[in-house]
Amino acid sequence: MAEDQDREEGQERPSRPSTAAARRERRGAARPAARKDADGKPEARAKARPEKSAKADSTAADRKGRPTPARDRKDDKGSIFGRISRFLREVVAELRKVIWPTRKQLIGYTAVVLVFVAFMVALVAGLDVGLGKGVFWLFG
Repeated sequence: MAEDQDREEGQERPSRPSTAAARRERRGAARPAARKDADGKPEARAKARPEKSAKADSTAADRKGRPTPARDRKDDKGSIFGRISRFLREVVAELRKVIWPTRKQLIGYTAVVLVFVAFMVALVAGLDVGLGKGVFWLFG
């Protein structure tokens, strides 16, 4: 209804910009201007990160040349039974993270796979028969 009133008054909505340059210009015009302080000058933005202290730099420099603790440790393999039990615990933990499909989803997925496999078998069989007949016709 408002569009009808605008058209009746002779005002039409501006068309969408068709070029990338026109879109950039329109976006730039739509952005608000920078904030200004009381003097009319743009405000200086505060730094996003605080400055690192000298103490933090020195501790990082001390640690840099040393290997990490994981490299220093020897791997304790443990007994074969301990490793098997740890492996099985980790398998169970990973299987708990799996999002299992519902019965309806499983039937749908199975049907899609079977249809796709049947299509591919038919395609390969058709190509095999066609190429076989072509070769037999060509070479007799």
